[in-house]
Amino acid sequence: MSRFGSSGIRGLANVDVTPDLALQVGKVVGELYGPTIVGRDPRTSGPMLSSALCAGVLSAGSDVTEAGLVSTPTLARGASEYACGVVITASHNPAPYNGIKLWNPDGMAFDETQQAEIESALDAGRFRFAPWDQIGRLHRRDDLIPRHIEAILKDVGSAKLKVVVDCGCGATSTITPFLLRKMGCDVLAIHAQPDGHFPGRDPEPTEKNLALLLAIVRDVGADLGIAHDGDGDRMVAVDRDGGFVGGDALLALFATREVKHGLVVPVDASMVVEDLLPKAKVWRTRVGDVYVAAEIKRRGAEFGGEPSGTWIFPKVSYCPDGVYAAAHLVAMVEETPLASMLRDIPTYPTIRGAFAYDASKRAAIEARLDAALRGLGADVSTVDGWRLQYDDGWALVRFSGTEPKIRVLAESREETRAKAIYSTVLSSAQGAAT
Repeated sequence: MSRFGSSGIRGLANVDVTPDLALQVGKVVGELYGPTIVGRDPRTSGPMLSSALCAGVLSAGSDVTEAGLVSTPTLARGASEYACGVVITASHNPAPYNGIKLWNPDGMAFDETQQAEIESALDAGRFRFAPWDQIGRLHRRDDLIPRHIEAILKDVGSAKLKVVVDCGCGATSTITPFLLRKMGCDVLAIHAQPDGHFPGRDPEPTEKNLALLLAIVRDVGADLGIAHDGDGDRMVAVDRDGGFVGGDALLALFATREVKHGLVVPVDASMVVEDLLPKAKVWRTRVGDVYVAAEIKRRGAEFGGEPSGTWIFPKVSYCPDGVYAAAHLVAMVEETPLASMLRDIPTYPTIRGAFAYDASKRAAIEARLDAALRGLGADVSTVDGWRLQYDDGWALVRFSGTEPKIRVLAESREETRAKAIYSTVLSSAQGAAT
């Protein structure tokens, strides 16, 4: 079973992601790549895993630089001066989790080929240890955050908004409030103390988890609310009325600003992007920012993102940069209130559901699903699950990556049609899975 998922290696700290695994990954990275920079989010297991990974890089004879507590996009930008960058983070997952995500110098996460190379070396278990006088040197630096801030300020300019920032006790506590103040904003920061227990809220910035932010934005009369996940690769927003703005709405909003020719989104993104950008080419990938980034680079697209809140602006980095996205959105709202911009973004009826299946029979179920779904008269893409495209809507059928369930999603411009698509696809999928 692969150690890598769609966002690097991730699992329960000291159970799935252990110091021994971090040490071995460090040995491989040090041997295959060379000088490495390592950062982490504030999880309690972060210093332990970071130290182990750094020891592995050093043991292979390569230098390693510790960047300490920084956001993922901050570290990814800093990787430009090294052969490799590593972030110890579990991003939006709860406090007991941690992970290892690897970055190329151009800010692009390790792709499937690079991940397979790491996997192969780990499986082989043959590590080269440097002689005592060729062990790598350990360095430290603390300038990545001010450099990240400076680079963003040069790009986005100034703003005079009143903004509430919810850092979720995560890594963006070190950067986003300070950045927005330097832009000229009046900033109220909440959950802004880095704490690996995440006492303020769960790290994932969902509407349910952001109840306090929504209330504060409304109560203090702020122009905008910003929220991040644990490591800062995600960003969602709140309008001045305390309305949650995330997912497909922000994706469409950024896309209409950034895209003239090409956009990359995952298979679960709304069809609204095609409707709003009729002259642009929209490429769809597997769910996961690494796949979106790789396709942006391959196609030369101007922007890409996911409804989960990851936004990739290739003009600055191939890493999803929630910090840059926050500043960019603030600059946009300085010109036009967020609610006003959103009036031009239609919202289409979407229906979601799931049902259980017998995981021991998955192979046979997959074959039956493929045959059943291809018989429904839609154009079928199997980039990630089965995406059925109709003239007036679409559906997606995917196996859950976390539990023995098959998930079904349908969208159309009209609610009646969305329900009809969903009902037809769900019935066929359930029939194939029994």
